[in-house]
Amino acid sequence: MADRRRRLAASTATFGAATALSRIAGVVRESIAAGVLGSGPTLSAFNLAFNIPNLVRSVVADNAISGAFVPVFVELRERGEEREAWRVAGMVLWTAAVALGAIAAVFILLAPWLMPLLMFGQDNVPTQLVVSLSRWLFPIVPILGMTGVVTGVLNSYEVFGVPALTPIAWNGVIIAALGYATTVASPDDRATIYAIGVLVATIVQFLIPLPLLRGRSKGLAFHLGFGNPEVRRILRLMVPVSLGLGLINVNLTIDLLVATHASSHAVSDLNFAFRLFMLPQGLFSVAVSQVLFPEISRLAARRDIAGFARTVANGSRAIIFLLLPAAAVSIALAKPIVQLLYQHGRFTAAATMHVSWTLVAFSIGLVFNGLALLLTRAFFSLQEPRIPTLVACVNLVLNLILDIALVSFGAPGIAASTSAVTVFNAAVLVVLLQRRTGTLHLPELGAESLRIGAASLACAAAGLVVWVPLDHLLGQSFPAELVSVAAALAASGATYVGCARFLHLQELETVRSLLPRRGK
Repeated sequence: MADRRRRLAASTATFGAATALSRIAGVVRESIAAGVLGSGPTLSAFNLAFNIPNLVRSVVADNAISGAFVPVFVELRERGEEREAWRVAGMVLWTAAVALGAIAAVFILLAPWLMPLLMFGQDNVPTQLVVSLSRWLFPIVPILGMTGVVTGVLNSYEVFGVPALTPIAWNGVIIAALGYATTVASPDDRATIYAIGVLVATIVQFLIPLPLLRGRSKGLAFHLGFGNPEVRRILRLMVPVSLGLGLINVNLTIDLLVATHASSHAVSDLNFAFRLFMLPQGLFSVAVSQVLFPEISRLAARRDIAGFARTVANGSRAIIFLLLPAAAVSIALAKPIVQLLYQHGRFTAAATMHVSWTLVAFSIGLVFNGLALLLTRAFFSLQEPRIPTLVACVNLVLNLILDIALVSFGAPGIAASTSAVTVFNAAVLVVLLQRRTGTLHLPELGAESLRIGAASLACAAAGLVVWVPLDHLLGQSFPAELVSVAAALAASGATYVGCARFLHLQELETVRSLLPRRGK
């Protein structure tokens, strides 16, 4: 059991490290985009045009397909039906390509009518530019659907590193496109080059992990699987999986559409803050959830509910251990972080303040969003997706109501709405999952969370204590800001580790077990 837990922890570390690099590349991409396009209506148009196909992607493409496909694929392999598992994988791959290609084609044709309808009543963001950019971006949907199947197969074999690294190549291609965009003067042309770069990058991301299937694959020949019972089961699971895993993106789309009524920069403010908010999410909770998903699917397939509940509880504790200090630091150091990463070129000091307050509002819900991601996958592993789907539907309505109520506060108010909905979502999922497992070891989790909270407050305070005097002493140049923020983050990390050792936090031992040992 200890070896199994250590191996899962090592896989989480590998996935987390790969994801860390890709998320850092994503922040670099966003920073370059800020300098090239600023935080005004042109970038807001791009963000809207990208978010609509990205929403379709989150609902019916990569994560949704992977989330519905993995439990079925793992179950077939657990029953010894390896060849059938691969036959189903091939049918899901090609069915996704054809079906999602048709959906993308319809959206491309309807874009001149759909986008103005979604943006009705606002005059802050240029609608025609959104239409033009979205037509370049909708083809990513079928490509990401096929990527979801390939990633799900590799994850079921506990291959996490290369699939997690492919976003680095994705970001690299887009960064190259943004570099080329600086050679043209028109902001609209720059945004178009940005969109084309995203499309090319998505194709590259799909191609990279394909060689890893060699030697494992029993055949992915072209065959549509609408008549196959296992494929139909996956399709039935996909609808609830789509809303469950895609909730944060659905909420973001609602946020962005409402934000068009606030100001010309509110959409971009939300997008910049959301990317920073998702950085620790991708580094930690996505890594934990992605690595544990095949494991809890196996436990569910074996009807080992006690082991299932313990694994979910351990995953929840790991997420809290990693995300609570990240949330505290994001709140305490929001302004210097945003200033360091984005304030250059066309990105102004006023934009820094808008994005900083938006990041603070988002960060309040960081831990709960991470927990909801794991809990949602736990329901999928039990092949009971109806529950997170119903909760997600309630959340969407609640998010829209709160967005409208808080839109007068601009992007920070809308981000606060999303955080409130995220807290509600996680709380409801905990209650409902515990009814099915009998226990999620909540007393132990609560006691550990209190100690993690104390350590997190200390690490945030340490970051501020270091940053404030250094900022006054060194000034506002980029090298000075880099030194100030790096020193503050280092102080925060060291303080957190020290407090974790003093408080004997259990998860610290798991992290330490992954480090290379000296001596023996």
